[in-house]
Amino acid sequence: MFSLTGFLDDTLGLGHPATYLVLFLAASLLLVWRLEVMLERGLEGTALGALVMPLCSGMGNLLFVWVARQQGVPAEEVAVNALGNNLTNLLLILPGVALFGALSLRAAGSGASPRGAGRGARKKAGGGGRGKVDADTKTRLNALALHLTLGAAAAFALIAWALGLDGRFDRGDGFALIGLFLLWQGFHLYDVRKHQITRRQGFSPLIVVDVVLALLGAWVMMASLDWLVDWLRARPEGSLGADHLGWVTAWLMVLPNAALAGYYAWRMRADIVYASQVGDGHICIPLCLGLAAVLMPFVAPAWFGDALLVLAGTAVFHSLMVAVCGGLPRWLAILPLLGYAWCLREGLS
Repeated sequence: MFSLTGFLDDTLGLGHPATYLVLFLAASLLLVWRLEVMLERGLEGTALGALVMPLCSGMGNLLFVWVARQQGVPAEEVAVNALGNNLTNLLLILPGVALFGALSLRAAGSGASPRGAGRGARKKAGGGGRGKVDADTKTRLNALALHLTLGAAAAFALIAWALGLDGRFDRGDGFALIGLFLLWQGFHLYDVRKHQITRRQGFSPLIVVDVVLALLGAWVMMASLDWLVDWLRARPEGSLGADHLGWVTAWLMVLPNAALAGYYAWRMRADIVYASQVGDGHICIPLCLGLAAVLMPFVAPAWFGDALLVLAGTAVFHSLMVAVCGGLPRWLAILPLLGYAWCLREGLS
């Protein structure tokens, strides 16, 4: 059977961390590319954030659960990977985008691509476009969907905190978290299908191409992640990679998210910037945390519960900012950044 790592290491002599880091990032960006294609085919922002985007951006975290299981990595590191990913999304990447003034749902172009906005403007000017919504209504709908998504993120974090009050995540806790994830995704699948039936839309046959390319990207991600985790574990004791595998892999997996946020911020799509970072959290917590608890019950780190409360509070904070200011103002971005600094201090100490 063909082995990607064997081919690169033995045949080509490219067994170096940089090789597999590039492969992992390239495979992650392949998923992001297919995401953009699906967006151009008319997939609505809500469906994108609730169903497609989390699976693409959270694929690395899901694969890490399997790799950890295969390599005997402690389940605590899987939990730290999932939580560290969420904390970085909400407390670092979103405030980072806000510092450049690109995190406002009220900004021009938010909620519609430039080409779509042009077509909408022409239809409105011509008096046509029956059934279309104006820009203000679309912004309000995007904000409403975002409040729901952020509320779910806060609820998931609080439920995980409650399940871990005894200091342990066992199989029962894991099944509860996985069931919560399936219920949430089922709700959004219903919402997407209702939207398609109402507008008499269906999935494009070309979705098969997207699925094949996504599976190819996942395979490359799996092989490269397996190699990188093995290399990090073999580093000398006391080094960052060996002693804090969960945090290091979380930062690795958040790099494509950062690229995604930067790209859509440049396109003035604050709604998708939010959806990409918040929706990714629905994969990490509850799904990845639940899988880790089912496969490898574990005792949570001492700081884990407090960090879950910080995560829930941050989701509520972002929701309030969207309601009051239409997004996170630049001058308030320092608050979540300070929260992230506290999480790093507690998690790495």
